[in-house]
Amino acid sequence: MKKLEDSIVGFIGLGLMGGALAMGLRKQEPGKILAYDINPRVVEKALSQGVINEGVTDSQGLQKMLARCDLIFICLSPMDALAFMALYMEDFKPGAIITDITGVKGVIVNNLGNLLRKDIDFIPGHPMAGSEKEGYGKADDSIFKNRNYILTPLPSNQPENIDFIRKIVRALGFNHIIETTYEIHDEKIAFTSQLCHVIAAALVDCEDDLSITDFEGGSFGDITRIAMINAPMWTELFMCNRKNLLHQIEKFEASLDSMKTMIQGEEKTELIDRLTSVREKRIKMGEIREAKTKKNK
Repeated sequence: MKKLEDSIVGFIGLGLMGGALAMGLRKQEPGKILAYDINPRVVEKALSQGVINEGVTDSQGLQKMLARCDLIFICLSPMDALAFMALYMEDFKPGAIITDITGVKGVIVNNLGNLLRKDIDFIPGHPMAGSEKEGYGKADDSIFKNRNYILTPLPSNQPENIDFIRKIVRALGFNHIIETTYEIHDEKIAFTSQLCHVIAAALVDCEDDLSITDFEGGSFGDITRIAMINAPMWTELFMCNRKNLLHQIEKFEASLDSMKTMIQGEEKTELIDRLTSVREKRIKMGEIREAKTKKNK
């Protein structure tokens, strides 16, 4: 297994997530951290903070950087990540481990196909953490504490390389690391992430009173925080996973319509039963999560 202290780690993109991951990796004391970002100011700031050892902003510098990196985190949107790997596939260091942080996996795995070199190990990953804020200036590795991290290993992945990634992820603060297929990942994420963003956006969208928060007690803020959305990125995520997302929207619409009917018909007993069932289900979800967390400690 590779040793992090002997490894050069590269980051492609130093936005909110790339920056936070680089900050977290710095605390683990790798050999060096290199980074590529198209924004020179971001690279300069990361250098001045000591988060990275070296940074580049041009394609020539990027090619030289890739040839040195033992581990690379691709912190781009799904289509940009796919285009990046296709364009720079021949520049990766032989034996390098490559991982990504994209919110959908099928579009990448299905389109990379035979482009993947056999002498590198691409292990798809997805940190289930984030913020409504944007950019390197808002990056903070504390967002990873006690969160989930999903890995969707490929049949070609080396077990020792998966273990290497798991060890790094655990040290970043993630307390629950899940391994699954990319198909299951995209199906589940459509519910736990993408549907939630659709609902939050729709809730804000349906109200015209910009002073409505004068009447909130916390619930509105909790539900709609994620409506402060990076529109281009989330549009891409929705479109890349639209089949799974549309299925989840339809399930939600059916549940909402059912409760609407109960309210319209003043079906008090039925609504109490439904809400009681929902409460019990949510409590059970939390108990299962807590049990898994204790098991993984």
